[in-house]
This record gives sequence, structure tokens and C-alpha cells, in this order.
Amino acid sequence: MTNSVHPHGRHRAPLPPVQVPAAGPPPPRTHHPIPQAAAAPPTPVGHRAAARAAKPAKQRDAFFDNAKYLAIVLVAMAHAWEPLTDHSRAAEALYMTVYTFHMPAFIVISGYFSRSFDMRPDRLRRLVTGVAVPYVIFEVAYTLFKRWADDDPAQPISLLDPWYLTWFLVALFVWRLTVPLWKIVRWPLPLALAIAMLAVISPDIGDDLDLQRVLQFLPFFVLGLFMKPEHFQLVRRREVRVLSVPVFAAAVLLAYWAAPRMTSVWFYRRDSAQELGVPWWVGIVMTLALFGCSAVLTACFFAWVPRRKMWFTLLGAGTLYGYLLHGFLAKGSRFWGWFEEYEWLHKPLGEIFVTVVAATVVTLLCTPPVQRVFRFAMEPKMEWAFKRDAAELARERARSA
Repeated sequence: MTNSVHPHGRHRAPLPPVQVPAAGPPPPRTHHPIPQAAAAPPTPVGHRAAARAAKPAKQRDAFFDNAKYLAIVLVAMAHAWEPLTDHSRAAEALYMTVYTFHMPAFIVISGYFSRSFDMRPDRLRRLVTGVAVPYVIFEVAYTLFKRWADDDPAQPISLLDPWYLTWFLVALFVWRLTVPLWKIVRWPLPLALAIAMLAVISPDIGDDLDLQRVLQFLPFFVLGLFMKPEHFQLVRRREVRVLSVPVFAAAVLLAYWAAPRMTSVWFYRRDSAQELGVPWWVGIVMTLALFGCSAVLTACFFAWVPRRKMWFTLLGAGTLYGYLLHGFLAKGSRFWGWFEEYEWLHKPLGEIFVTVVAATVVTLLCTPPVQRVFRFAMEPKMEWAFKRDAAELARERARSA
């Protein structure tokens, strides 16, 4: 939206005396600019300042911040439900349902906001400082935490073998580096699905950089990369919201039926079909089936995300903080045996209590005070580590002028 400038309250120059036009055709009309205030002619710097003042500041889209916050809350709740799934079929059904779409939704959003990524130096720096450096820091921190909390001093520090939640940072780093490639291929989503299917039947990929997850979750990143604002508008239509309710209900019922019949390991996308003890073709079928189910439930999830600014909208900017920090509590609860020591947690009221605690903790970890404390690890500036090229210096001079 642009702002119109009207010269209200300004003093007009005195009008010239009225003259009677001579006979003949009227002279051509000339357009005069809106008169400026009585001052010296504006300098080029003044023009730039006026342009910046007239241009509205770029605002965050409340819908995406809401979606990121709600998705990260579901991630934390699902991690809290995991120890309950062995004794509760209902918890297993909810766990499988949420695992079908919570990370795909987060990855679709990550792909959507990676559309402008290229190899420009400033964007590469942000990729290093905002993804690679936090990966190194949290990989080391998680390893040291496991050594202490799990009494496992032999746990090695390995940057090639992501531990627990850090796999997402590795995946995001690889996915963003490949954005220019996806923009030039003719059928990006079918190609990404083909790569995911090849990965699921390739047991020799191993655990290095958690490449199974990187490749099996790749189609969701590519899907988000080629989504447009109108696609999100489409899933937020009223009829889609209404239809999503029976779809979610059917998904929970299907998961309740499937809970004792299949393993939820499929939803982690970290193993090949052979490693799960099934024929290779089952892996291909499951990859396509899970992608379809995840895409449908992700659309249903987006349909119910609020569009307006909510009390939690501000927290959407800190979801990566909540994601990485809540892992210490999630793993600590297992290392310290809380779920075995307190059997009441496996009762319905205990399951509700665990869910509320998980949602509360991850919410607090997304707040601005926590972001300020841990910004050194999550968003370090590291200006000392990079050179600046002439184009970037010119942009900075233009912004400061």
C-alpha cells in the first residue's frame, strides 16, 4: 500500500493577474508538479530519505508466524508423547497422526521462504551464521549434555552424525544450497519424489549427515519452494476448513487402527526399507503414500491456522530457538527416567499433564527474552569472519544515506 502526499496546510504562491486570452486556439496545457514547501531544492539524499519515509516498513505475515508456532508446539507435544506410546494406543494414534504432518508443514514453510535464496554473498553468510554455526554449537552441546545426563562419557562428538534434533539444520543447509538447481529443472517435485524413493531403497547411504532424512523429506521442501501466496489462500477457504475436520478425524481413526499393526518409525524417514525388514518395493509404496497423507494433513493444518495477529504470533520468529532448546528437556526426561518413575504419567490425566507441560515449555523457549539470551548461538553476526564485496558496501551506503 502506498501513501499519497497531499499539500494540506502549505502556503500557495500568489496567483498571477487574470488575463483575457487572445482570440485563437487555446495554448496547450502544461502539467506543473505539486508545489514544494518554501525551501532550498531537495538534494539527492533528501529524495532517498523521502522515499524511505513514504515506503511502508516490511511487515511479517501473521499467518506464517502462527503456522510456525503451532507446528513447533506440535513437535514438542509429539516428543512428549513418545514415551507414552508403548502403553497407550490412543497416545500412539495421536503420535502417528501428528508425526504425519508437523515436520512436513514446517519444511514446506522453510521451502516457501527459501524462494529468493541464491549464491549472493550476504545470503550465504546468513546461511552459515543462521544454520551451519548453530548446528555445530548444538551438536557439541547435545553431545556434552548426553555425556553428563546419561552418564555416557564415551559419547563422541561427530559433526557427520547429527544427534537428535540437529538433523534439521543439516537438511536445511543442504536444501537451501540446492535452491538454484531446483529453479532450472523442468519437473522439480517429481524429481524430488524420485530421489526420495531411491533413498528409501538404498541402505548403503548410512548415517553420515543423516542423508536419509535429508533426501526423504526433500519433496516437502521443494513443494514449499514452488508454492505461491494464492496456494495458501486456497487452503484457507471456508469449505477447506470445514472439510479438514472429518479428514483429521478419519486420520486419527486410521492411525488408531494402524497403531498395533505398523511401526511409527516410517514417519521418521531415517531408515531404508531394507533396514526396516521389508521388501524394497514396500519402501517406494510407503514413500508415495506418506507423501500424499502428509500433504493432505498439512493442507488441513494450514486451513485452521489463524490469519490475524494472535497473542502467540510474535513467538513465530523464535521457533528455531524452541525447537533446539526443548530437546534438552525432552531427552533429559528419558535419561532421568521420569516416565518410569512416575507411573501416573501413563494415565489419561498424566498424558494431558505431559501435553500441557510440553506446550508451555516450548512456548516459553520461543519468547523474546530467551531469544536475546541465546542469540549468540542461534544468530551470531560474525562480521569478523567474512569479507565484504563492493556491491554490498554500496548497498549499505545507500541504506545509511
